[in-house]
Amino acid sequence: MTPNAAPGLLVAAPRSGSGKTTVTLGLQRALRRRGLAVRGLKCGPDYIDPAFHEAATGTPSANLDSFAMGPDLLNRLAGEAAADTDLVIAEGSMGLFDGIQAEAGRTGASADIAARFGWPVLLVLDIAGQAQSAAATALGCKLYDPRIALMGVVLNNVASDRHRRLTEDGLARVGLPVLGALSRDKSMVLPERHLGLVQARETADLEARLEKLADTVEAGLDIERILELAGPTRLDPIRPGVPLRPPGQRIALARDEAFSFVYPHILNGWRGAGAEIRFFSPLADEAPPPDCDACWLPGGYPELHAGRIAGARRFLEGLRAFAGSRPVHGECGGYMVLGRTLEDGDGCTHPMAGLLPVATSYARRKLHLGYRVARSLEASALGEPGHTLVGHEFHYASVVESEPANLAAVSDATGSDLGRAGHRSGQVSGTFFHVLAG
Repeated sequence: MTPNAAPGLLVAAPRSGSGKTTVTLGLQRALRRRGLAVRGLKCGPDYIDPAFHEAATGTPSANLDSFAMGPDLLNRLAGEAAADTDLVIAEGSMGLFDGIQAEAGRTGASADIAARFGWPVLLVLDIAGQAQSAAATALGCKLYDPRIALMGVVLNNVASDRHRRLTEDGLARVGLPVLGALSRDKSMVLPERHLGLVQARETADLEARLEKLADTVEAGLDIERILELAGPTRLDPIRPGVPLRPPGQRIALARDEAFSFVYPHILNGWRGAGAEIRFFSPLADEAPPPDCDACWLPGGYPELHAGRIAGARRFLEGLRAFAGSRPVHGECGGYMVLGRTLEDGDGCTHPMAGLLPVATSYARRKLHLGYRVARSLEASALGEPGHTLVGHEFHYASVVESEPANLAAVSDATGSDLGRAGHRSGQVSGTFFHVLAG
């Protein structure tokens, strides 16, 4: 354990939808109310949950991804989270062991993060429709990967006292302590949309929801025991570095309900490299600040606001003028807005910036999901030709019109060739994949 590094734990589950986020946010807020400094982290390429962690703890969160990030970057991000705080609470993604087929420690699974940093796992079990049988699942999680340790389990969706007793009986047989139980309560479920939870900044009565989650966790979990079982954070010596080179010294970054998917570690890396970030809102019809020397349009939900974007004359005209002399890059939703048109979910087609030769549709939905390893073919805000980037793609949009892709040669996590992706035209570039690290 590095001196002054806080202990930590990982909240995980055997599968998605088990209640990880409920337990994570409730525990984070409950500990903050007790006066503890808590930092949240999210395993995997998730934009939305870190913002909820920040709302619950009052401190920044970040992502840890064992496939996309190298050891130095992982170590640096975990070290930053574990410094000058009392506890790190990381939240897993999907099932505890779900990832890609790769060498141990590089699968993208949440278990890799627990193993790397020595954090014990608080396993959330959704026991709806079962009782003693849940112990078999928990035992499998305990034995499957010898690198990790389970501190205990939290039972979710408990129907009655009898239901809880029967489940605890099964867990006692396999030597796993029950550290808490939560009853079925639909009012605790956070609202969702097609890419996950509705964003923190859009969630109505978020503070009241977080307080209710904390009340529920205080009543249902053995918080003192959980604090005792948190494990020391194992860190290697921290080396400086930047996950992605800043595209400019002063970066105009779109930020509002339509453009919000930016990994915190990317922005912090740019700032650490001396770049200044200036925010503007396309939905408020704001143009990129003219004194900036690069513009970045993140992903988000432009398909939900396509009409407003199409009608934002100052934004679109300012963006086109900016692109005449300085680099502009769009990721996923930003890429769609840089294109010619965007068809929304109702089948209405809206004109976009027209800076890239692509037209997209949300009405013709098709899921695109997975890691992407990209080699730049053209100089752009992402880097020079030959530069390798690792990222992730998650969207439902389809390309309905396009000139040949020319920005990058792309493969998936297994090395399978996916062909070329993205476009570059003049100083404007865009792709559907979001960069996690260079």
